Amino acid sequence: MLAGLARALVQHQILRPDQAMVLQKKADAAGVKFIDELVVSGSVSARQLARFAAETFGHPMLDITAIDLAVIPQDLIDRKLAAETRVIALGKRGTRISVAISDPTDLQTLDRIKFQTQCTVDPVVIEHDKLLKIVERQEKTASQQLSELVDEGLEVDLGGVEPTATAIDSSADVDDAPVVRFLQKILMDAINAGASDLHFEPYEKFYRIRLRIDGELREFAQPPLAIKEKLASRIKVISRLDISEKRIPQDGRMKLALSPSRAIDFRVSTLPTLFGEKIVMRILDPSSAKLGIEALGYDADQKQLLLDAVTRPYGMVLVTGPTGSGKTVSLYTCLNILNQPGVNISTAEDPAEINLPGINQVNVNDKAGLTFAAALKAFLRQDPDVIMVGEIRDLETADISIKAAQTGHMVLSTLHTNDAPTTLTRMMNMGVAPFNIASSVIMITAQRLARRLCTCKEPLDIDEDGLVAVGYGDADLDGSWRPFKPVGCERCGGSGYKGRVGIYQVMPISDEIQRIILTNGNAMQIAEQAKRENIRDLRRSGLLKVMQGLTSIEEVLGVTNE
Repeated sequence: MLAGLARALVQHQILRPDQAMVLQKKADAAGVKFIDELVVSGSVSARQLARFAAETFGHPMLDITAIDLAVIPQDLIDRKLAAETRVIALGKRGTRISVAISDPTDLQTLDRIKFQTQCTVDPVVIEHDKLLKIVERQEKTASQQLSELVDEGLEVDLGGVEPTATAIDSSADVDDAPVVRFLQKILMDAINAGASDLHFEPYEKFYRIRLRIDGELREFAQPPLAIKEKLASRIKVISRLDISEKRIPQDGRMKLALSPSRAIDFRVSTLPTLFGEKIVMRILDPSSAKLGIEALGYDADQKQLLLDAVTRPYGMVLVTGPTGSGKTVSLYTCLNILNQPGVNISTAEDPAEINLPGINQVNVNDKAGLTFAAALKAFLRQDPDVIMVGEIRDLETADISIKAAQTGHMVLSTLHTNDAPTTLTRMMNMGVAPFNIASSVIMITAQRLARRLCTCKEPLDIDEDGLVAVGYGDADLDGSWRPFKPVGCERCGGSGYKGRVGIYQVMPISDEIQRIILTNGNAMQIAEQAKRENIRDLRRSGLLKVMQGLTSIEEVLGVTNE
């Protein structure tokens, strides 16, 4: 069955039906397109074919030799896609992109370009043989330029360890281009180093890549400044961002498959700066949500209190702490415990960071009207058992969350407060009625992440007066333990710390705390009552981690600076 260009040539009696069928079969057998076989056979010249296609299908025809190829934009279409589809992007105006193509009936190619660029495609017909030569020349030129740039950059000591991944997801568009290999190595080294974020930072005189490891930013590499545009374009392509838009911030995602059973998600954010686009990639490892509650660092009594709260049929559990304190991992660990076949779980996040099968996750979109409040209203019509709200930011979201908790649903959410008692007063200040808080909130967990001491640690020389000054009581100074200090070795990169451990304040809402809330009590009164109920504050929980040899005194004082 003839279609497209072949059918048009037969209808206009330029080819006989049998000729067209033979050429089509040869093209199919060789795995090429009909137009390739047609031009090679000499049945129709490339120039005659271009004129025919332009006139028949109503597209303009262009003599590509009359154009200076140096002025043609190189980043409107992904290079790999342009090479595969054999098209040349000529320019973009608004939401329309002009592309040079030899067969305008190739709708599959036009649809791929439309999907990648999110633009309406305007075909411009050029001669097939000239198109192939230009595409081949551009591919060679790009490869040579990238080789020069990246080979120079790879001479820099990148640090880190060699990649151990066995496979890379094809969705990352991996090929042998040097910039692709360079980016792949950076990503793999970041994963192997245990980094949580990558920063690609352009400055006037240099280009810098930094990693956030155990909460601290460390310089990782300084590739050549000339590579910044290539690297930014590559990251934006695989994150499905608009590579032609460099004036406004953009957000996207990408995925790297390390093996058939493990994939790492990256949340990508771009920011226009004076000297180029700064790109930050947050590494989101879904396996972190499946470590189990034991791996988070809760003490035995705290863990039991949390499990008792989240397994109740209804109520609200709040997790508080600053950005980067591990709130998301704690919430997802709880969700993973609750994620059973008989439980309907829905989450509203901005954006969803960790993908968990069996949980209905929604990304809020304020521009489209899908706010946290709107998502919550929709959830309540979806027969939920457990609802997770990424963050309670306003009174409307707080009110709907509380109503959900009061009507038989378990609600999990976060707030940005310093500790558990101030969370309750923060909700009152937002305008939530005290009786609603008292009747719905069943537990508040405040948390911080402290760096874990490496195995190279050594005992700290400190007297009892010094220990008392940081918060230890007489009962603690029984001589059964010693504080340790960081030293630094090859394993921890000289920092003295390797990994992080959670410090928690787990505060169930008791009858007495409810009474304080109902009488409009302040955070200080709630904190005093929590202390009477033997609820450890963040500083005390951190000092216990020091007694266990997990972290240092200076680290605890730093993260619990109140």
